[in-house]
Amino acid sequence: MSEAEREIESFSEAEAKAELDRLHEVLSEADRAYFENDAPEITDAQYDGLKRRYQAFEIAFPQLKRADSLSDKVAGAPVEGFSKVRHAVPMLSLAKAYSDEDVVDFIERGRRFFERDKELKLVFTAEPKIDGLSASLRYENGVFVQGATRGDGTVGEDITANLRTIADIPHKLKGSGWPQSIEIRGEVYMTMAEFEALKARSAAVGGQEYVNPRNTAAGSLRQKDPSVTASRNLKFFAYAWGASSAEPAATQYDAVQRFGEWGFAISPLMVRASSIEELIAQYKKIEELRSSLGYDIDGVVYKVDNLELQRRWGFSSGEPRWAVAHKFAAEQAFTTIRAIDIQVGRTGTLAPVARLAPVGVGGVVVENVTLHNEDYIAGIDSTGAPIRGDEPIDVRIGDTVVIQRAGDVIPQIVRVVLEKRPADAAPYVFPHVCPVCGSPATRELNEKTGKEDSRRRCTGELICAAQAVERLRHFVSRGAMDIEGLGSENIDLFFNSGLVKTAADIFTLRDRRPEVQQAFAARRDEQARLREAASGKTRKNARSVEDRSFEGLEKLFAAIDARREPELDRFIFALGIRHIGETTAAVLAKTFSSIEELIRVGKETAAHADDPHSVFPSVDGIGDTVIEALIDFFGNERNDDVLEALLRQVRPKPYVVTVSATSEVAGKTIVFTGSLEKLTRGEAKAMAERLGAKVAGSVSKNTDILVAGPGAGSKLKDAQALDILILDEDQWLELAAK
Repeated sequence: MSEAEREIESFSEAEAKAELDRLHEVLSEADRAYFENDAPEITDAQYDGLKRRYQAFEIAFPQLKRADSLSDKVAGAPVEGFSKVRHAVPMLSLAKAYSDEDVVDFIERGRRFFERDKELKLVFTAEPKIDGLSASLRYENGVFVQGATRGDGTVGEDITANLRTIADIPHKLKGSGWPQSIEIRGEVYMTMAEFEALKARSAAVGGQEYVNPRNTAAGSLRQKDPSVTASRNLKFFAYAWGASSAEPAATQYDAVQRFGEWGFAISPLMVRASSIEELIAQYKKIEELRSSLGYDIDGVVYKVDNLELQRRWGFSSGEPRWAVAHKFAAEQAFTTIRAIDIQVGRTGTLAPVARLAPVGVGGVVVENVTLHNEDYIAGIDSTGAPIRGDEPIDVRIGDTVVIQRAGDVIPQIVRVVLEKRPADAAPYVFPHVCPVCGSPATRELNEKTGKEDSRRRCTGELICAAQAVERLRHFVSRGAMDIEGLGSENIDLFFNSGLVKTAADIFTLRDRRPEVQQAFAARRDEQARLREAASGKTRKNARSVEDRSFEGLEKLFAAIDARREPELDRFIFALGIRHIGETTAAVLAKTFSSIEELIRVGKETAAHADDPHSVFPSVDGIGDTVIEALIDFFGNERNDDVLEALLRQVRPKPYVVTVSATSEVAGKTIVFTGSLEKLTRGEAKAMAERLGAKVAGSVSKNTDILVAGPGAGSKLKDAQALDILILDEDQWLELAAK
């Protein structure tokens, strides 16, 4: 059982401190990614679970609560580049409720707090929790004078110019009765329709990809050029206020209605409720409307309506006691399967994908969902047991299905709605030939279990265009040859232009410079044409654009030339042999020392495929699966010419083991963490292994050395707690050179 799964009661005080520190670090990093970089690395559900465990440790071990406890602060530091604004009244986060029972607890806490007021009847407001970016707008004498982000709750960023571009934010308040000075607070967001339109415009010109409306709205609001913000058509809902020279009203509900009178957009779904039943009913109503609202929400917020009671109930741990956010569970939606397409991967796997009628799920428009493999479509697992219900329920074109995003990330089918299945829907017939090259597609038999692999694979290998492109992408990827400038877009360009069909062709591109320039020019002209079509404007200064278009070409050629003598393990991994990842490639490099020796043994083993162990040596970490993959690769004559052509262009370095009695790291266990700046992680690992050290992935009492680069996290803390020798990259290189 991992530390993250243990019951808190089973922790000693020392263990609890270590776990609390770990959670603090993970949550802090998640806050930076979400609030400062607008690029969350974990889902909201994962974050909330970690935060709840963090707070549970603080309750169970109050003596361990840190001075910088995350329970006492609002996440997100002000971003560099904008001037700072100190909030006169802090912009606090809300406590979370995840079930109806949590809401009951919230109401009961209120009733207990006010129990002496026998005649008091608590009334609450309920409104959607918009998933956007919080902002505070300061008005003086009805005129908008300054706007800021929430930041860390105390200090935010001044984004006045960008907020002025949002139509929902009045430059001057309407009506009358507004205080002389007031901070109106609310949420900046992007509608689903605007998000999809922006994605389409960006895709048309080969621009950046956008993840979801929340991140896009946040990034749009932090643009240096307000005209960019204006082009994004952001929206704003007002729902609260900060510092004010006078209360806008006596209740939360009436105050928000006043905001509407003053010219702000307010939620039409905000209601008053005087019982738990009414609050839950509104929650369910809003949840049912969620997919049709046109903007993303992730829960419902309840607040005590009477402002005087809000003041009396007060605050706790940086959160108002009088409010709670009732979060939604993983969102589900109904949609229909329009088609089932087959995609072919690098290793020839035929991967089925369902094309859906577009539907909004958790802030993202979902149009595709993986169907995994042939058995999944048929409704069974690898043992033949049903995976949907008591009987196998297959997936068919035309079916209505319920989908959700697992962890709010990966779309998946939850169930098939059989009662809505069309009468003419037929079982899907999985292809037995590759849709790209026409080669047979087979399911391999596992000799140990006697069962077929659940995946069907194309046998075309190097003659299959789909596999060829994926192999090329793998060959130049970071863990393999790591050729800068040869990302997926350029690989596709060169392949479709006929310039690169095999890995060897990459290293002859410099010799074909005119053709490379022509390919880039054709792509540039097509992108320009699409931009013109989208904007209705004719391109200007075409000649000067063309003159500047190939400035990076020499840099690309230099990056290719720099990889003509790769490390042996990287080269083996780059070949894309099935079942051979980075670790196995390093074992093979260490065992055979040169590519020539690996080829010799590989071919000889393939020639004795009926008894491979009579040829292939016994190597720790190399089992029958890898040996069979090597037999398939080196026994395939179609690979011979390709490999020979590649080796005429590159010369993999021999893998030299320099272990000696004087090596200070021989026999030691080393862990690398953080960002290394002078070596790639693979190079550092290979260096350690050549010096006789063992490289581990996690810190334990058996670890001898931790090499920590910038951004080192929990592994560094674990090493400090275990009093392990900690080196930076320069110190490691100095030690390795001894």
